[in-house]
Amino acid sequence: MTVYRSRHALRGPLTPDRIAALPLPLTRRGRRGYRVDEVDALLHRLAFELQRRTRERDDVRAENQRIKCALRAWQSQQRTYQAP
Repeated sequence: MTVYRSRHALRGPLTPDRIAALPLPLTRRGRRGYRVDEVDALLHRLAFELQRRTRERDDVRAENQRIKCALRAWQSQQRTYQAP
């Protein structure tokens, strides 16, 4: 997935505070609203960041589950060795 980069794009990780403080440029010649290309770029970036963070969270959860299973197996093995 390619991320569209505008000249006003944020650098570094996005945080809720950075997004809330982001000034989107208004359209030219006093028209009402925001510049569509800037809003589209921000939405695309948000989607990209959310997808990346979701993938990282899922990887961490899978690793956590793997560690829990390994610990349970190890504990079961230790109990069988200690049984008289």
